[in-house]
Amino acid sequence: MTLKKTCLLLVLFISVITHSQVVRKYSNEFMSIGVDAAALGMSNAVVSHTADVNSGYWNPAGLLKMEDNQLSLMHASYFANIAQYDYAAFAMPLDDRSAVGVSLIRFGVDDILNTTQLIDSQGNVDYNRISLFSAADYAVTVSYARALPVQGFNYGINAKIIRRIIGDFASSWGFGFDLGLQYETQDEWKFGLMLRDITTTYNTWAINDEEFQKIKDAVPGENQEAPETSEVTLPKAQLGMSKKFIFHYDYSLLTAANLNMQFARTNDIFSSNLVSIDPAIGLEGGYLDLVFLRCGVGNFQNQLDILDSEKISFQPNIGIGFKYKGIQVDYALTDLGDQSAALYSNIFSLKVDLGIFR
Repeated sequence: MTLKKTCLLLVLFISVITHSQVVRKYSNEFMSIGVDAAALGMSNAVVSHTADVNSGYWNPAGLLKMEDNQLSLMHASYFANIAQYDYAAFAMPLDDRSAVGVSLIRFGVDDILNTTQLIDSQGNVDYNRISLFSAADYAVTVSYARALPVQGFNYGINAKIIRRIIGDFASSWGFGFDLGLQYETQDEWKFGLMLRDITTTYNTWAINDEEFQKIKDAVPGENQEAPETSEVTLPKAQLGMSKKFIFHYDYSLLTAANLNMQFARTNDIFSSNLVSIDPAIGLEGGYLDLVFLRCGVGNFQNQLDILDSEKISFQPNIGIGFKYKGIQVDYALTDLGDQSAALYSNIFSLKVDLGIFR
């Protein structure tokens, strides 16, 4: 079976399972933010060339490019430091044809005021009855990568466990799988395909009836029914290509592009009932594999302004990185100039080749 036929079958498979489910358009969106300041500085256009511990998120096939055990950490704050986004990952090669990795993501808002008991049964306001709770999303991903018999082809698989908690009010468990492919030609052009939630990812919620009743009782006349107890995350696909150019041995320029696809109609710049596409472009300039400057643009969206006229918004990102003796520190500033609906964020990440400690 040719690669073209294989990709066509995958697209048809995703289309069938997408249209056979009654699902929400957006679910588990914290898993779409991205990890690693180096990748975010390039507007996430890294599916084809990712080749380190962070490949467990971007494309698990890239884990095969590691030469030693690696550790990665990242922290970011969103919405004026209200929400905290943290990521940690570890990966290791098993042999020259396989590798494994594991990662943890947490996106949460802590110390939220619970005012459902602010007014007592006599109608008195008692601030001592206010409590605090957290709303947090967690994801644990186990990755496996292996080289295919065809020269230049690698594949990787992710198994994901999703845990979402809203104080004592509700919690859910979810499970899903990703599939990634990478191919490198002899002249070092790189191509990548990442299929997220390929079987769809199911989240099953457990609602605390006692706490839910307190919410209803806190608002006189409230007759809201309990929310749905299940949701399904639709499949997404990312197709990428990249090429690294070397100048005078010391200077490099990595060029990369992604097509991010959702199999539903969205506000993406290219949108239809079958698929919506959001392109992303990233550049990384390097000097002596020591200092890196990055930029990228993505998240192209059709938006309506207050006069109901349509315009295109986009998200430009920039970043910088330093690498020395197996330790790499990266910084990214996303949504430079506030060009899109997303809020800008300062993102820091650390990557360590654990072989330096031997």
